[in-house]
Amino acid sequence: MIAIGLMSGTSMDAVDVALVRFAGGGCELLHYHQYPIPQPLQSALREAGPNSPVGGIVELDARVGALFADCALESIRRSDLEPSEIAVIGSHGQTLLHHPDPSIRNTLQVGDPNRIAYLTGIRTVADFRRMDMAAGGQGAPLAPAFHAWRFQAENATRIIVNIGGIANVSVLPPRAAGAVSGFDTGPGNILLDQWVRRHRGRAWDDGGEWAASGAPDAMLLAALMAEPYFSRPPPKSTGRDFFNLHWLEARAANLTAEIAAADVQATLLELTARTIADAICTPTTTATEMFVSGGGSRNSRLVARLSELMAPVRVGSTAELGVPPDAAEAMMIAWLAKCRVEGVPANLPSVTGAERPVILGAVYEPGTKLQATSYKLQGNQ
Repeated sequence: MIAIGLMSGTSMDAVDVALVRFAGGGCELLHYHQYPIPQPLQSALREAGPNSPVGGIVELDARVGALFADCALESIRRSDLEPSEIAVIGSHGQTLLHHPDPSIRNTLQVGDPNRIAYLTGIRTVADFRRMDMAAGGQGAPLAPAFHAWRFQAENATRIIVNIGGIANVSVLPPRAAGAVSGFDTGPGNILLDQWVRRHRGRAWDDGGEWAASGAPDAMLLAALMAEPYFSRPPPKSTGRDFFNLHWLEARAANLTAEIAAADVQATLLELTARTIADAICTPTTTATEMFVSGGGSRNSRLVARLSELMAPVRVGSTAELGVPPDAAEAMMIAWLAKCRVEGVPANLPSVTGAERPVILGAVYEPGTKLQATSYKLQGNQ
């Protein structure tokens, strides 16, 4: 089976597309590419929130769905494949809000899967989070289930850390030794990206160079580390609608106003590294190695700081395990789509807190094989 995984993470800067062949209990990445989201659409997505008018959300749903369809078709073309050779597309969509609190328990991803299915002519699976929520779970993180399927070892405990906009951790005991655990640790790249965009007009801090030019401020770090989320026991999950510059200003606006912008960036990097390490380094930790995926794996300063904090645990990349770190999340979405069409539950109650395993995602059938011709990547403004 060849499946496509589509997603745009909390950074909202690109659509990740992975073409994955599943066979013999394993998987092979056939093609991976990131397609930048056009700037006007990026801006509209970042401005959307709980108070946005319904009409605006519906418009974003259509625009993102059409963009995802084009990205899928372009990756099929680049792979020298035909749409008829793709069994299923999995689309995570773009998360606009995530409310896992028991009194609300809901989440919203835009990217109309009807359009993806119709424009590509390929069966599409989407809406992966809400069935877990219906079963009493957080709906996140989804990655630990894929990590367990792909990375769990027979005789060793492994830790997988995905650093996207939000960071999440998976603790994988030996296959016969107990349940997988995992949760969102808090901000990954989200605060770093938003701060560097505000002060330097860049999409991200390349390699963590700007953070490395500053020094963490102890008072600011202490104020941020006092956030109750960090000390909450799992299951827990979060998103960009909680951790953002509004959160930073609410907790420490008086401090950030008095500190050099580069020192704030250094503090935010320390916050990300410290909250990840603190979540993992417990008295019961038996792992000797940790593997990093996601965009944060390219932040060499962040990875170096994680290595310092995690010692003697060795910190490496999921590339060592055969999965390119940038492609890991999109490959996970392809795997979730495969599970859905095969009728296999893909949530982990030990991670999300759901009452039981459930089948994730809804299936959208195209009816006929078509190819998008009226909507171009360059035109999605």
